[in-house]
Amino acid sequence: SDWGAIDQISNDYYEAVVTAINAGIDMNMAPYDYRRFVDTLTRAVEEGDVATERIDDAVRRILEAKFALGLFERPFGDDSLLASVGSAEHRAVAREAVAKSQVLLKNDDGLLPLDPGLGTLHVAGRAADDIGIQSGGWTIDWQGAAGDITAGTTILEAIEATVGPGTEVAYDAFGRFEGPAPEVCVGVVGEEPYAEGFGDSADLRLPVADLRMLSRLVGVCDQVAVVLVSGRPLIVTDLIDQWDALVAAWLPGTEGQGVADVLFGLEPFTGTLPLTWPAGVDQLPLGTGGEPLYPFGAGLTTG
Repeated sequence: SDWGAIDQISNDYYEAVVTAINAGIDMNMAPYDYRRFVDTLTRAVEEGDVATERIDDAVRRILEAKFALGLFERPFGDDSLLASVGSAEHRAVAREAVAKSQVLLKNDDGLLPLDPGLGTLHVAGRAADDIGIQSGGWTIDWQGAAGDITAGTTILEAIEATVGPGTEVAYDAFGRFEGPAPEVCVGVVGEEPYAEGFGDSADLRLPVADLRMLSRLVGVCDQVAVVLVSGRPLIVTDLIDQWDALVAAWLPGTEGQGVADVLFGLEPFTGTLPLTWPAGVDQLPLGTGGEPLYPFGAGLTTG
């Protein structure tokens, strides 16, 4: 089970344990009081509410998994490998994974990939330069956090490292730029980090600040490419017609360079949606309420 999950089955702890084990839970995560669980389950066996055969069945599967993993021969990790964690080799693999997971959902007039030799490129959105936002929850801390929480490359830093020497990249989190607007603007939007129920949303809308920023870009830029950083589909149906390109970047973590790799054609877009992208929250659970915004498996490719 997950963290204390069987406790939620019933207010009667004894009933909760009996129900969970008889339903097929082989191992219970009891984070605060494991002795209470052991004592309760022992009592349930003694009183005949849980059969000894059910215990043997659970233990057998647990031991088989441990034998298959070689945990009895090698019960601990290899400390000599710690030095390689976060190494250049590891980051290279992560960068490749990021590039391959980007999903190009809209690309009017072949806007993407962008030309690295653009004269000027405006990049907007708080999520463009925030390693915490692009990493999401369960990063460093349970709920994650916005800001410079760990080493890595933000999407903005990656863009700046990828464009040609003659390209001027201007950045403003709110999309407030002075002077004439360039032909292309990139808006990077995303949710605050969250994990589990703390991220529950009734409408799955973009943050208000991102909506205002995108409105500014659409008002002045000839073409707007939107990069959406999120751990789930967000409802953008009423906005999508204003954008020329949309990339579902998911949570790229520390390797924002993988996002820039596909934005500028160093790597092709090949990713496809692993789920259905709803047109509205009325389509949740998925499969109801009409046509989705994008079906399962959608994703444009580039050469």
